Amino acid sequence: MDIFRNVTVLSLEQATVLPYLTYRLAMDGCRVIRMEHPVYGDPNRLVGEPFLEGEERMYSYFMAINAGKEALTLNLGEPKGQELLVRLIRQLNPDIFATNQLPRNYTKLGIDYDTLKEIKRDLIWVGITGFGPQSNEAAYDPILQARGGLMELTGEPDGTPEVVGVPLPDMGCSEHAYGLIMRALYVRAATREGMRIDVSMFESTTSWLTVPVTMTKTFGKKITRRGNTHEFFAPVSVYPTSDGYVYIAVGNDKQFLALAALPEFAALDRPDYAKNLGRIRDVTNLNNAISEATRKMTTEGLLALMAGIGVAASKINTVNDVADDPLVKDRLIKARDRKSGFELTLAPAPFDTPYLKENGYRLSFPPRFGEHNEAIFGKELGVSSEELADLKAAGVI
Repeated sequence: MDIFRNVTVLSLEQATVLPYLTYRLAMDGCRVIRMEHPVYGDPNRLVGEPFLEGEERMYSYFMAINAGKEALTLNLGEPKGQELLVRLIRQLNPDIFATNQLPRNYTKLGIDYDTLKEIKRDLIWVGITGFGPQSNEAAYDPILQARGGLMELTGEPDGTPEVVGVPLPDMGCSEHAYGLIMRALYVRAATREGMRIDVSMFESTTSWLTVPVTMTKTFGKKITRRGNTHEFFAPVSVYPTSDGYVYIAVGNDKQFLALAALPEFAALDRPDYAKNLGRIRDVTNLNNAISEATRKMTTEGLLALMAGIGVAASKINTVNDVADDPLVKDRLIKARDRKSGFELTLAPAPFDTPYLKENGYRLSFPPRFGEHNEAIFGKELGVSSEELADLKAAGVI
C-alpha cells in the first residue's frame, strides 16, 4: 500500500515555487487541494497561451506543474472565508498546510502557524518565502538568481551575467521543502507532533554555492563565469563537429592520456598536458587544438571515438531530443482533459514513484479555476447549494 495516498495537502499557492512542491507531492499520490483568491487567482494561469479557444485561466504555462491537483477558490480576507478554512481543516483533516504568501499576510488571512495549530495540533505547516519569515520582500526567480550568485557564475567570461535556463531558485527551493516535509512526516509518525517549516528561497539558492563559497572565502580565489569550461578540470567544454556540437568531459589524467593517444588528437600529446594543472594553465590553447580536430568529425563519429576510450561525451540535445531519449520517453507523464480530450505531456518525475508506475504515468488534468468548489465545499463540508450561491455572490468563493 502506498502510504502517500493517505496524505492530504491544503495549499494556498501561486506562481512556481509552491505549485512545483505540491506537484511533487501529487506525483507521490498525495491529495493536493490548491486554494486561490476568487478574483485574482494564480497569475500563472494567464501566462502563455490558452490551450483551447475561449478557455479562461488555463494557459499553457500553468499546465506544466499543476496536474494531479484539485482547485478551490477562497477569499481569506473575508471572515466567512476564514470560517471555511477552519472547516476545511477540521473536516478534511489535512496533514500539511502550505503557503507562499508574504509573511505579513499570515495573521491577516488566518493562516499563521499558531492559529492553524490550535485547530489541528499535528499539522505540518510550510511557509515558503523569498528571504525568510522576517522579510516581506517580493521575490522572483531571476532576482534570486542575481542576488544568490547564480548569474555571476553563468555566461561567457567576457560577457554579461546570464540567468540559468531553468528556475533553479524556485525548483531547488521546492526540492529542499520536499525533503523537509518528508522529515516532518517521519517525526510526526514517531511523536504525533506537527511542526512549522519555514523555507527561504534565498537560503536554498545560496546553499548550492558549495565550491564557489569555499574557494572564495577560504582560498581567496575569484570564482566567476567561465562559459562552457570547468574551473578545475580540463579539457571540459563544448566542441564543434562538422554537423553540430559535442560536450566532452575528461575527468582525470588517465582519460586525457587515452585521448591524446588517438591519432586524431596527436597534437595533445605534450608533456605539459600530462597533468590536469598543466592543462588548466593553457586551457585556451588546449581547447583550440581540440576544436581543430573535432570540427573535422561528425557528431556520431566523435561520440563513438570517446565511448571507445571511456571519456564522457554527449551531443547537445534539444528539449525534443531529451523527451525522445529512451531513458525519458517512457517516463513522461500524461494528463488528459475529460472535457475536451486534450492531452498534456509533462516532464518525468525525479524518480519513479509507486503511484505513478501504478497509474501508468498518468495524472488528473490540471484543475480549472475553482473547479472543485462544489465537490469539496458542498459534498465534503456539507455547504448547501443556496449557501454556496450566496458565498459566490459575496465574493467569498
